[in-house]
Amino acid sequence: MRTEDGQIIHKCLSGESEAFGFLVDKYKESVYGFAYAKLLNFHDAEDVTQEVFIRAYQKLRSLRRWDNFHAWIYSITSNLCKMWLRARSRRPDGEFIADQKPEVQDIRSIGFYHENLVNESLNESLKEALESLPEMYRQVLILYYLSDMNYREIAKFLGASPAAILQRLRRARLQMKEEMFAMMTKSFGTQKIPDGFTFRILEAVKRIKIQPISRAPGLPWGISLATGIIIAMLSIGSNISMTNPAISSMSSSLSTEGKALRSEEISVDILETSEISIAASNQGSGGGRISDLPDPLNTALMMAHGGGDTWSEKADMPTARFSLSTCVLNGNIYAIGGWQAFLPDAKVAAVEEYNPVTDTWTSKSSMPTPRQGLSVSMAGGKIYAMGGWTIVPDEICTIVEEYNPATDTWTRKADMSVERVFFPSITVNGKIYAIGGAGGISMVEEYDPTTDTWTRKSDIPTARGYVSASLADGRIYVMGGATAWGSIPLSIVEVYDPVADTWTRVTDIPTARIFLSTSAVGDKIYAIGGAVNWDFAPTSTVEEYDVATDTWTSKNDIPTARSFLSTSAVNGKIYAIGGTKGKDGMPISTVEEYDTGFVPQEVSSMRTKKQLTTVWGKIKSE
Repeated sequence: MRTEDGQIIHKCLSGESEAFGFLVDKYKESVYGFAYAKLLNFHDAEDVTQEVFIRAYQKLRSLRRWDNFHAWIYSITSNLCKMWLRARSRRPDGEFIADQKPEVQDIRSIGFYHENLVNESLNESLKEALESLPEMYRQVLILYYLSDMNYREIAKFLGASPAAILQRLRRARLQMKEEMFAMMTKSFGTQKIPDGFTFRILEAVKRIKIQPISRAPGLPWGISLATGIIIAMLSIGSNISMTNPAISSMSSSLSTEGKALRSEEISVDILETSEISIAASNQGSGGGRISDLPDPLNTALMMAHGGGDTWSEKADMPTARFSLSTCVLNGNIYAIGGWQAFLPDAKVAAVEEYNPVTDTWTSKSSMPTPRQGLSVSMAGGKIYAMGGWTIVPDEICTIVEEYNPATDTWTRKADMSVERVFFPSITVNGKIYAIGGAGGISMVEEYDPTTDTWTRKSDIPTARGYVSASLADGRIYVMGGATAWGSIPLSIVEVYDPVADTWTRVTDIPTARIFLSTSAVGDKIYAIGGAVNWDFAPTSTVEEYDVATDTWTSKNDIPTARSFLSTSAVNGKIYAIGGTKGKDGMPISTVEEYDTGFVPQEVSSMRTKKQLTTVWGKIKSE
């Protein structure tokens, strides 16, 4: 949960300078990264970042639109970088900005904390590589890798569209040599803003007097209406109080338990609150809900998460099976169909609903046509089960059946144009795309649930089945598979753009495999499990694909190696369901949850945790 910028500014202008620490903590990494992109010198970027926040506090009263603080500080950073470059060209040491205020000159230069850096040659090589990029590409690359911002956050900070940022990231990567990325990761990892940065800024602003605003009751004029309705309930130390009457009345209605925690540098109070709905002003890409806001920066104003890349065991699926298909509807996962053995009559019609919150399963009405190797997708609040291998007759089918969770009933819909098995289907903008299939099928069909019709689209370049696909950034990523039964497993990744009806190829998946499953969380896609050969030797490999940079990273293995599994993602966690461990075709009911560490945007209500992430230094229980 995070507090609106306008409310924080109101507190600062009401005489509570400590509240400025929230803004520093929220934007320091993005300002630092943007400054480094301009200056290409870590020491200078650190000093400019310090000066930016000092200047921002001094001029805070002049900001007319409080909710535009992020754009305002971007402008301050840009101007100060220009001044710094001019001063550096005149003075080789470039130690101070020309008009640095006397009251902040006694703050030790942040660059002092990196004076022992021994990797200067590495930094110079990196600088040369970055200088070769156009500035617009260099900015997004540095903000992504140095400031740990995702492309939505970068888009908001730079005032560009997320699509434009993704395009710049891809082009920047294409223009840089591969070895530079390893060098960049190593160098950037040692050049983060120190933990004590926010505290030092607060110590400086205590000595700066700014013109306060009157403490008139009601909403401050600089805050949008939605901002004033509900904001995050968080206070720092005993000296900060919520002075706004709307906030005071809200806080009295919440069940809270104050828990004193100790920071390395400053005492912090964290409130544990009951589950509440959150409303926020219209920011980011969407309407006026917190779910529409870009992912939060590294700040305690957002709900903490568990760090990610960990697996845990959940309640078993009631019907053990493999070659099933799953999808998510209203926060619950529906497991549909599957196989209980490599036998014609072992196909099942079972439909079971999993609730990740309660970790429980519920049986639903069975699918009319038992089958395995099918694909399911959700559209318009209904689930569509397509294709697969049936029992009677024992053959691959074109059948499409619609499930309505509200009535727990099934309805037959228009058939697909081609028989498909072991193929993916993905929903984009209310339409379902059925792609490829076993037997070397290349056909792509679009299904419109509103008209119950199918339309032929551009074929996938590599005809194949036994694949998996996921949706990210409005495009469909098809991974792995094989062109025919018994052929070599593929590592190919091809991307379909439904708007342009075109295909492109991106970086191959590191581990070629068949019968894998993929799930997208944020701008990352996770390829999980599968078989590496036609003996169905299962792999426990988990590999993460970064859509923005077109790169792969190995993650922690799934505890139960398996193929023919299905995965679905809910609230930043991926659930690996069912599958088989080997050639014997014995089904498993195992469900394992993978925590990606991602804090999802689509959250209408959240629960604060007893211990939040770092505010100003590492927080420890008293």
